[in-house]
Amino acid sequence: MKIFLDANILVSVLNKEYPLFTWSARIVSLADNKKFVVYTSPICLAIAFYFAEKKSGTRMAKNKIEILAGKLLIAEVGKNEVLQSLQNKKVNDFEDGLEYYAAVNCKCDAIISENVDDFYFSSIPVFNSRTFIERNFF
Repeated sequence: MKIFLDANILVSVLNKEYPLFTWSARIVSLADNKKFVVYTSPICLAIAFYFAEKKSGTRMAKNKIEILAGKLLIAEVGKNEVLQSLQNKKVNDFEDGLEYYAAVNCKCDAIISENVDDFYFSSIPVFNSRTFIERNFF
């Protein structure tokens, strides 16, 4: 199963934000499970870095992002995703559109985000981390 992780999942893990960390850490750990292919995007990593840097400083944030980048596949976000986001009249938040089309173009089966409602336009199922774990998709 291919899943795409939104920035808020990464931020929760990098900053150990409880109680969400309990669920989001389990989602990120699926990258070690052969039944899953786990994607994120450069934009999500940049957002996660920003918040990790605020909490832990630049050096620690870079180390954390390097570990994530080694575990996760990084979806392309280029001209196609930009144009798709702009052309879809249902997409109001450009960044969410970029993440969505990165997931679509990687043929992801699900998007994991704590802001499920941000992806109201999605044809891909969107779950928060707790719901995904509780539904035992693995």
